Formats: sequence, structure tokens, C-alpha cells
Amino acid sequence: MAETPSPSVTPRQRVLTALAHRQPDRNPVDFLATPEIWRKLQAHFGIASQPLRDEFDGDFFDPAWEAILQRFEVDCRVVSYDQFCRPPASALLPGARIDWWNALSRSTPNRMWRQELPDGTARDIWGHVIRIVDNPTGAYEEFSVWPLAAATSVDDLKHHPWPEPDWWDFTPLRGLLAQYDALGDYHLRFRVGSVFEIAWQLRGMQEFLMDMVNQPEIPTYIMERLTDVYVENTRRVLDLAGDRLDMIYLYDDVATQANLMMSARMWRRLIKPLHERIIAVAKARNIPIMYHCDGALYPLIPELIEMGISLLNPVQADAAGMEPQRLKDEFGDRLSFHGGIDIIKTLPKGTEADVRAEVAERMRVLGKQGGYVMASSHHIQSDTPLANVFAMYDLANRV
Repeated sequence: MAETPSPSVTPRQRVLTALAHRQPDRNPVDFLATPEIWRKLQAHFGIASQPLRDEFDGDFFDPAWEAILQRFEVDCRVVSYDQFCRPPASALLPGARIDWWNALSRSTPNRMWRQELPDGTARDIWGHVIRIVDNPTGAYEEFSVWPLAAATSVDDLKHHPWPEPDWWDFTPLRGLLAQYDALGDYHLRFRVGSVFEIAWQLRGMQEFLMDMVNQPEIPTYIMERLTDVYVENTRRVLDLAGDRLDMIYLYDDVATQANLMMSARMWRRLIKPLHERIIAVAKARNIPIMYHCDGALYPLIPELIEMGISLLNPVQADAAGMEPQRLKDEFGDRLSFHGGIDIIKTLPKGTEADVRAEVAERMRVLGKQGGYVMASSHHIQSDTPLANVFAMYDLANRV
């Protein structure tokens, strides 16, 4: 039975109730979208852009995009590691210009650090070489060069300009949290980063997967260098935030639509221990952990729960083994779910009625007795009609 609806229920309380496997006053929601969708919504609502301060201690999120979250009464907010990048001058390339706002991988109002180069490419804090590729309804960022592709030994890897924890400055975090608290009592999570994904994106996926079999010392070194940073960053963030952060969020796509990208045994040997190091920092503070993995993750879910994962994103219902009813029946007493609204067919190609029906079904199944935060199964894509976005976030749907 649902708790009695009350105007005094805050978004944070609503999410915490759902994640405690109790029925909240209404189902909580989150919102993630490509920049094209954010801009279309901004134009639709007539929300004017504001000048954004580019210096390190300037703006940490776009208030125009934040206003959209408020229009949709979104319950969650994200604080991310890449809002706080402050690398030394030696890490910047000749002619580079620091940019915080134009990254096409932004899916929230948060800023995202890049150094833009005269040749039109960009670099993130890890050293990925990023280029822009247009598509019929917008554009994407792609990795055009694999910086570690030529390495043949661990010694070769050591020459990469690996970031150190001091390349981040989290001292503005308390002020940012206070800004959010002035806007409302939202559920706040900290985005840590990824181990496997960022590692293969530096090496190249084919080479990286082959390395995991033939010379595992190379992927192990790369992933351990990343994990060392994540562990220390997470520790520093939690020291500053105290109990105001509600969740730690890490992500790693280790599955395809049909199966895992590697054997479960290889995952246990090479990736799981690194995730456990990050999770241990959160568990020591009794902070819940959210984990993102696209695709057919079903074979690993029991171990993820044992590791301490309490919220799973994104629930791609068309991936093998990820049927919502099956997930809820088998794991719903120990695991909550985030996402579930299809971005491939339903949102871009379905009718408004299709969207409403899918939202209602996800809430009926995944939200039974709590345990669900409704959101898209990845960023809402640029080919999605705004009418379907409005259908998805209609307050009448949030039973």
C-alpha cells in the first residue's frame, strides 16, 4: 500500500523511500538527455540561456538546464568528478583552450572539463582524443585515436600522462551542495567514473580484449591506474560532503545485447576486484552504490548484489535476460532499478500512447513495493520527439 501522499514529501525522501523498498507517495524520476534535447526543451519552455562563467571557480552547472529538471519535477541530481578537474599547466597541450560547456557527452546540467585544440579535436582529463561526428539529428563525440595503442609493455604505459588525484580540486563541493539544497531537497549522487570503459577507450577495444587473454598485465596496469584515482577522489569527496551525498555512482559497460563481453571468470579476475576497491570506500561510510551497465548483465547480477550494489541502471528490457518482470521477481527484494524506458524504439519511434503505456508498465512491475526510479534506458537521444518526452514525464503517470 502506498504511503499517504503529502505535499511535505521532498524529492530526496521520495527516492530514499523507494530505494528502501517501500512504496513512496509517487514513483520518483530521473532525467538524462543529449544536449540537442536539452536545447529543444529550453526553447519550448522559453528558458533563456545565461552567461556561464568558464573559470574553475565559476559555474558548476547550467541554471537553464536545471530549470528544465524543476519543470519536470525530477527527484535526482548528479555531482560528477569532471566538474572539478584542475590539472597542472604541464598537462595542457600547446594552443589548448579550456572549455567546460560544449562537451556533447553532457547529459545533465553539469559542466564537463575539456581542453580544445586548434585542430578541432579535444582531450578529456584521461587523454582521450575526441572528435565530433555529425548525424542526421545532431552530433556525437567519438574517439579518433587510441593513445595507448602502440604500447607493448607496462613500461611503455608508464609514459602516458596519467592523472593524479591532485589534478582535481573538490574544495568547491560544499558550496555546490549548498546551491542544490537552496533549490530543493534532492537525492544527490556522486559520479565516480569507469574502470573498464575508460581503459579500453585509451587502448582500443580490440587490442584491450585481446590483451585480457594474452597479456593481462597491460589492461591490469591501465585499470589499476584509473582505480587508484577513483578511490582517492571518492574518499576526498565523501570527506567533504559528509552525509549530504546519498549515493556513489560508478559505471562500466561489460555486456552486449546478447551476453557479456567477456567470460564471467575473466570479469571476476580482472575487473571485479577493482570495482570492489571503489565500493569499499562507499561502504565504509554506509553510502549506497549505483552501478550502470548497458545490455545483458543478468549473469553478474547476483555477484553485484553481494558486492554491495543496491541500484542498477539502465534496465534495457530488450537485452537477453533483462526482462523487467524477471529482474523484479528474482532480485527485487535486494536490488532497486533505475531507467527502463526504451530509447531505441519507444521514445524515438513510438506514439505518445506507447510511451505512456511503457512508463505505466515499468512502474507497475519495477515499482511494485518501491525499488524503482523511472528514467530512460540511456540518454534520451536527439531523434526523440518532444511530445514523447512530455508523455514520459507527465505527472499523471507517476502513480
